[in-house]
Amino acid sequence: MANKRVIKVREALQQRNLDALLITSSINRRYLTGFTGSSGYVLITAEKAYLLTDFRYMTQAPQQAVGFDVVEHGPSVSQSLQELLQAQKATRLGFESDNLSFSAYNKYAEELAGVQLIPASGLVEQIRIIKDDEELAVMKEAADLADRTFMHMLEFIKPGLTELEVAIEMEFFMRKNGATSSSFDTIIASGERSALPHGVASERVIGSGDFVTMDFGALLNGYCSDITRTVAVGKPSDQLREIYDIVLEAQLNGLAKLGPGMTGREADALTRDIIAKYGYGEQFGHSTGHGLGMEVHEAPRLSKLSDDILKPGMVVTVEPGIYLPGVGGVRIEDDVVITETGIRRLTESPKDFIIL
Repeated sequence: MANKRVIKVREALQQRNLDALLITSSINRRYLTGFTGSSGYVLITAEKAYLLTDFRYMTQAPQQAVGFDVVEHGPSVSQSLQELLQAQKATRLGFESDNLSFSAYNKYAEELAGVQLIPASGLVEQIRIIKDDEELAVMKEAADLADRTFMHMLEFIKPGLTELEVAIEMEFFMRKNGATSSSFDTIIASGERSALPHGVASERVIGSGDFVTMDFGALLNGYCSDITRTVAVGKPSDQLREIYDIVLEAQLNGLAKLGPGMTGREADALTRDIIAKYGYGEQFGHSTGHGLGMEVHEAPRLSKLSDDILKPGMVVTVEPGIYLPGVGGVRIEDDVVITETGIRRLTESPKDFIIL
């Protein structure tokens, strides 16, 4: 069966007037080939698709990279590339300019005689932006694991634990239940630290009356989930309860009205306008959301500066927040798929105000 992703790459090569594409990104390599090894290069031409790797993977690579010609490269990758490009009469070679270092570029430019190196930034990423059914099934599994993790943590969190103890338990639960790792450094921010949008877990001890913001996700079979929930440990202040209700209203409005054809800035306004209406616009300093997939931050962006058009098959987060320095903060986040008529949620953890 033809690799539909390779076909799309070839269509993009033709549009950009390129003879071939060299893929050095490990994420894009896995996306196109299914190869999970730690080292390798992909070369796609009009007629051929190659995976170049070293001798360590010469058993694994052919098993995973179905439909690819697996080539064992020697000490010089450039020499192997030169031979393959010459055999395919390819002289205009696209490369991933956002991934290739300047020194590596200079080395290729020097050693690939007769080959013109042409930046092709974002070529594969633009294909990755629309998820197929297989990808969506894996992402739903990753989201389900995040949901189960949240429910487990509701039974675990109590006053006297440190943020680090909560984060360790969370990551252990995800790994024990099938995750390769967490999607990113787990954020556990309690009390006044919950006003830090990216408050990675610390030694702070959780106390009664604290808000605890948990921003985490599971990396499962190459795909990420990303969820945020804020809960109270004991009765919080009236001000904290007020901002929770506002953020929840904003997030629910975003979920209710998000859909295909909107721009990123229009999507962002769905949550931002609600928060601004209550006078907390200055305390919502990040974007409403971002794309999600093999990386935890991908295109499109749901921000007030984004003209990205939302299309069916895109997976995005919806995550408004309010952050009051010295007091605390709230963020609520779900992962959703853009559909033909609106959205479908991947994460389904409860969002009603929870006091532990």
